Amino acid sequence: MELQRIMDKSRRMVFFGGAGVSTESGIPDFRSVDGLYHQQYDEPPETILSHSYFLRNPEGFFRFYRQKMLPLSARPNAAHLKLAELERAGRLQAVITQNIDGLHQKAGSRNVLELHGSIWRNHCMTCGKGYTPEFIRDDPRPVPLCACGGRVKPDVVLYEEGLDEEILAKAIHALRTADTLIVAGTSLTVYPAAGLIRYFRGDDLVLINRDATPMDDLATMILHDKVGEVLSRIRVTPPEGGAHDQA
Repeated sequence: MELQRIMDKSRRMVFFGGAGVSTESGIPDFRSVDGLYHQQYDEPPETILSHSYFLRNPEGFFRFYRQKMLPLSARPNAAHLKLAELERAGRLQAVITQNIDGLHQKAGSRNVLELHGSIWRNHCMTCGKGYTPEFIRDDPRPVPLCACGGRVKPDVVLYEEGLDEEILAKAIHALRTADTLIVAGTSLTVYPAAGLIRYFRGDDLVLINRDATPMDDLATMILHDKVGEVLSRIRVTPPEGGAHDQA
C-alpha cells in the first residue's frame, strides 16, 4: 500500500499526534460529536481547564479533572504499539504528542515530546515536591494539598499557559529535520501546537484523521480512518532494509 511505500523509504520519520490517537484506548477526544466539549457542564471545559479558572475555582477544576482527565487504567492501542515498534527498529525519530495520557511511554516509546504535559507528573506549587496522579485522584480533600500546605498542580498545560520552551525547541528541531511527517488524530485547530506543522520541510506529509484538516491541501496522502487500524497494517523493517517480524 502507498503508506507502506512512503514509510519504507523514509530515513527520518516523525509522528505528530492528537486526541484521536487515544480514542481506541477508550479515552474520549475533545471536538468530535461525542467528545468532551460537546458534553454539558456548568461551564465550558475550555473555561474549567484554564489557568485563571484553576486559580479562581480550584474545587471546580479538580472536580472536573478527577472525573474526566485521569484515565489511569487506559492501555496503549495498536497505534501506540506500532509507533514504539517503529522507534525500536530505528525508523521513527520522535513522537510529538498533544496528549497528556502517557500511553506512548506505556507502549515503550522513548523519545516522546509532550507538548501539553502529562497527568503522570504533579508538583506542589509552593515547595515543588512531586506527586503521583493517584495522589490527585484519591486525596479526599476538594483540592489536593502538599504536606507543606501548598496546592498540588498537575504538570499539564492549561489554557492561557505557554508551552514548555525546551519541549517546543526539540519538537521544532524534529520537524525541521524529518523527511516524512505522519500527523494523526488531530484536527490541527489547537494553537500553538498545530502551527508547529509549518516547520516541516520534508518529502511526505501523511494525514490520518476522521475529518478534514486545514493542512489537507499540503498532504501527500490523506486517510480518513482510525489511527490504530491504519498503523497496525504497517510492516516494520529496519532502515537497512532487512526483514523484521511484524507485530
